Amino acid sequence: MRPWVALAGINGVMAIGFAAYGAHGVDPAMAPLIDRASQFQLVHAVVLLSIDRLAGDGRRLAAVAGGLFVAGIALFSGSLYLKALAGPLPVPLVTPGGGIALMLGWLVLAFSSFGRGGWGRR
Repeated sequence: MRPWVALAGINGVMAIGFAAYGAHGVDPAMAPLIDRASQFQLVHAVVLLSIDRLAGDGRRLAAVAGGLFVAGIALFSGSLYLKALAGPLPVPLVTPGGGIALMLGWLVLAFSSFGRGGWGRR
């Protein structure tokens, strides 16, 4: 099994589904939240495909980055979907926490290029 590919597919279909729902089935005032959430989720779903390749090449930090991306998607996009569909969240700072996880994922992904299999190596 290739879990990163599975996670990419699941997140991709969720992002498209929520985007369609946001365009047609939600209060127009909440549509921008769903649009932003699905945009971030879809971009990071595609990134998870690269994590599959990098982690398969033995870059353990790439797998850590993937975990941060999955957590960031759940917290950032998930909290925006919940806000749009159910109203304010009872737990503060969930959305920024997800954004921080996504940023850390990108930073860890950059660090994964160093060392074994990093820059200048194939």
